[in-house]
Amino acid sequence: MTRCRYCNRKLRSARSIALGYGPTCRAKALKEARARVIAQHRPTTVDKAELLIADGGIVPLRGNRVWRVVSTDGTATYKTHAAACTCPAGVRGRATCYHRVAAELMALAA
Repeated sequence: MTRCRYCNRKLRSARSIALGYGPTCRAKALKEARARVIAQHRPTTVDKAELLIADGGIVPLRGNRVWRVVSTDGTATYKTHAAACTCPAGVRGRATCYHRVAAELMALAA
């Protein structure tokens, strides 16, 4: 018997069992995870990440772990992951670039 990781109820559908959550609990868990990601980063960084997602500037390369992202001006592309990015800001590593935030948000949605 498999139980929901959020509410501990018994799961019945194959999809719910595979995900570990029922549909309602999955939505709640995703909402909470998204709020945690947004709270960890500067509002301007989150805004740029959401704009990147809305514009379709982030495409999965390997499942939902590595992504191809486009630069702000659209002249370059970079590989990114929630933990690292090949953009100039990501290579310097002083602050989290918006590409990484977008990758975190996209990984949650998958």
